[in-house]
Amino acid sequence: MTNEQPFLKASLQLLEETFENVQGYYLDKNTSLFETLATISAAEASIPVGKNCANLAAQVKHISLYLDVLEKSLRGNDSQQVDWGEIWLTTSEVDEGEWQAIITDLRLKYKGVLATLNTDLDLTNDENLAMIMAIIAHTAYHLGEIRQALCVLKP
Repeated sequence: MTNEQPFLKASLQLLEETFENVQGYYLDKNTSLFETLATISAAEASIPVGKNCANLAAQVKHISLYLDVLEKSLRGNDSQQVDWGEIWLTTSEVDEGEWQAIITDLRLKYKGVLATLNTDLDLTNDENLAMIMAIIAHTAYHLGEIRQALCVLKP
């Protein structure tokens, strides 16, 4: 076993916990991102959480964009220009079809990250390691924001 394999295994476990299946590392049962999103209607996803805040649909679209950008960077394609503010400014009310499409896109981006991590990715490269940790931390942050917002949206 190489030194990189334990890091990759742990990273994949944390990604699984964050996105789809709580294993008890840091989330409570049934609180992964996809489990949480399954409890949110399009109407709820469309409500801005506060006067100067985005809605949950924008939060999820932002996570998808972040996954896409970092996954491409992990594959060596980091020449893209990204407008990080566009989603926050342009995502408003969504209907049920749009909401499900946003969740489906997130699932596809997540599966893309998993596929990239299961290639011969250079895990001795500090930048690659940082990007993998950033995906976990960034998604966990937004999952926390979404779960906190639900306290307001579903009192």
